[in-house]
Order: sequence, then C-alpha cells, then structure tokens
Amino acid sequence: MKNHKIVYFFVFFFGCVADYTPKPKAYLKLNFPEKIYNVLESECPFVFDIPVYSSIIDLDKECMFNIDFKNLNGRIHITYYSLTDNLHEHTEESRRLAYKHNTHADAIIEQLYIDNSKNVYGMLYDYKGLTATAMQFYITDSVNHFFRGALYFNTEVNDSINPINNFIKEDIRHLIESFTWKEE
Repeated sequence: MKNHKIVYFFVFFFGCVADYTPKPKAYLKLNFPEKIYNVLESECPFVFDIPVYSSIIDLDKECMFNIDFKNLNGRIHITYYSLTDNLHEHTEESRRLAYKHNTHADAIIEQLYIDNSKNVYGMLYDYKGLTATAMQFYITDSVNHFFRGALYFNTEVNDSINPINNFIKEDIRHLIESFTWKEE
C-alpha cells in the first residue's frame, strides 16, 4: 500500500507541467468556389445575376423561387408581387419580418439601395449575431413591382458558419447591384 502512495505522489507532483498553453481555436478550412455569375433569365419581369454554384428551385407560385446553395447549406427565399397601389403595405411587411429577429440579433444594419437609372430602389437588412436569418432585402420600382429575398441556413448562424454567411452575403449584394426590371 505504501508503494502505491509513493507512486501517486510522484505522478501527482511531477506529472503537472506549469507551462501549459491552451491550444488556439481552430476553424474549418473552407475552399470557396470562384465568384462567377450568370444572368438569370425567366418569364418574370426582372433580371439579375446568380452565382454558378447555386441553383434555382421553382415553387408552385409564379415568380416565387429559391436560390439554393446546396454545398454551402444555405438558401435565399425569393418572393415577387405586382403592386396595385400597395407599396406601403409590402415595405412595412418586409420591415416587420426583418425586425421580427430583433430580439436575437446583436444589431440590424439597414443599407438603402437607389439606382435611378434602372428604377431600382431597395433596402438590405444585414444581421449581426445569432439569428434565424442572415440577411433580408427588398427591391422595388415603387410603382409596379416588389421583389423580396431572405437568406436562411439549414443550421443556426454561429461563428463556425460565419465565413459561409459572409461569402453568400457578397452574392446577395451582387444580386441587388445587378438587378434590373424588364421593359414592359
């Protein structure tokens, strides 16, 4: 029994190293695809660029679809409405849906888009913190058309998917900047 106590004493006393340094946080190494875009042509009254690494999933409603980022585990839900003197209703509904996540977001940054030459006006809601959505936006010509999008991931937005989140947010900004209405 004495031998066991002596062995435990030596292991306890000499087994501890005073110069322990914790390992730094590690992140996944992500290889993102090259940013290449194609023009999305459809029967809808708008045109914009989408990344080649995404795909369109048509929904049963006219001009409503999802832009799927299968390898990045994300999706942009797109809705379109023809306006009938109800622009205020749609912009307020978009604002209400955007601020529905206010309780979980650290911050919501609003960015206004105005391109008078293309008749494109919009608002981008960029979320900071752990929210169900990463980004929402709407685009309108303020008379006839209203286009809305919301980015969701198949998992909670957290630090580990933040690089993917930022990568797709660049694509959304490109979508908005390349957006044009078709001539009627």
